[in-house]
Amino acid sequence: MHKPYKIPVSVLVVIYTPDLQVLLLERADHPGYWQSVTGSQNPGETLRQTALREVLEETGLAAEQFELVDCQQQNSYAIYPEWRHRYAPGVHTNTEHVWRLKLPAPLPISLAEREHLRYAWHPYQAAAQQCFSPSNAAAILQLPQWENRASEYDATWNKL
Repeated sequence: MHKPYKIPVSVLVVIYTPDLQVLLLERADHPGYWQSVTGSQNPGETLRQTALREVLEETGLAAEQFELVDCQQQNSYAIYPEWRHRYAPGVHTNTEHVWRLKLPAPLPISLAEREHLRYAWHPYQAAAQQCFSPSNAAAILQLPQWENRASEYDATWNKL
């Protein structure tokens, strides 16, 4: 029996701490490939629901207990040939929606063993260098800007 094809819409959830330590996961189907939480949208899901589900499935963390933010950023990229069979014939690009999840500190992770071999926490610049995905690395490198914008917003809001 054939599994249903994946929807070519996904989330990328960068999980990090206030001091910009970033969680990376090593793919089980491609050892040496490190990434943030990623996953395809299921039929009928909102992007937020997809992000919440993927974080829970891949890390065991209940993202709604923390600060999950839609970065209002999307990337379109060619699906790697080795994973194209998961999509309908003729589908070659995916649209990825970037989210960030801020934790109070590095927390223990419960890996989905079929998806990931191990996890590690790294300073954001080192994490970006270790990612195999250029869009994942770029999202990680934006963390300081996102944090500065959030701080500026909070400061402005508190003055009102």
